[in-house]
Amino acid sequence: MSSTSTSLGLLSIADLSLLEVNSILALASQLEAEPHGTRIRRLDGRRVALLFYESSTRTRTSFELAAKSLGAMTTLVSDKSSSIEKGESLHDTGLTLRALGAECIILRSNYSGAPDLLQRSTGLPVLNAGDGMHQHPSQALLDLRTLLEHWNLSSDISETTLAGKTIVITGDIRHSRVARSNSMLLPRLGARVLLCGPEALLPEDALTLAPHLEIERDFDTALQHADAVMMLRIQRERLSGLSIDLPTYIAAYQLNARRIAPYPNLLVLHPGPMVRGLEIDSTVADGPQSRIERQVTHGLAIRMALLHRALIHTGSPA
Repeated sequence: MSSTSTSLGLLSIADLSLLEVNSILALASQLEAEPHGTRIRRLDGRRVALLFYESSTRTRTSFELAAKSLGAMTTLVSDKSSSIEKGESLHDTGLTLRALGAECIILRSNYSGAPDLLQRSTGLPVLNAGDGMHQHPSQALLDLRTLLEHWNLSSDISETTLAGKTIVITGDIRHSRVARSNSMLLPRLGARVLLCGPEALLPEDALTLAPHLEIERDFDTALQHADAVMMLRIQRERLSGLSIDLPTYIAAYQLNARRIAPYPNLLVLHPGPMVRGLEIDSTVADGPQSRIERQVTHGLAIRMALLHRALIHTGSPA
């Protein structure tokens, strides 16, 4: 397939219309189902740079495998193995990658807004793999795909697809780009989204992320309404100035066997990395209600679709 003149990065989940979300979900399913020999020719010889200023396992690996599954060549640039460590700016790093032939950049940065800066600096499509406390759009898309699969709902989504479903997001919402992206996407499909956590990790202004969000401080009360619960880790690396008593937090907000026992149909999600014994215990993480591994699997398909969309945009699956 030849390239077109239009390429699309993805900086924020808010940049996508529901029609575009539909297209991405459809393309993910098509690419996932294709024979390897067909799929690997889609991005044959295209060049993708993975620029990671923060550590990552799931996101980085799935983007890399997604690119290679489509036949693209990849190179990984991290702050520990490049001129970034010497103080090179994001602008200059991006221009260097473009000069070396990169056609798309996947960026994870600890600075909110960095993907937008990089896309404007280079003119290349940039896929946001997580920027500071701002956005993680591909995670929201793979979480949505996980929910649709589990509830046997059509991926042909609309404003009522998740009507009647309540998703509880629990934990360090203040610092979570995953919570932000999901809070901006899921209510657009009709879901009720309850945010749950202590005030230090869930300020009242979280309600301004999107319309129709609700806060429920008591986790046990929130679970009474939940069809799915998304657990978030406490991001110790971002807790400067905040005092969190971990035993108190565990007692109030850990998802464990006792809490989940009354709700055998509750779906359990976690974007990873999990801190077992803190926000979730192993009985739940490895239990029959957990779809955490399915989230990872869906991430590969979604990221294949986003790369294809970025480099060969046709508006709909080929």
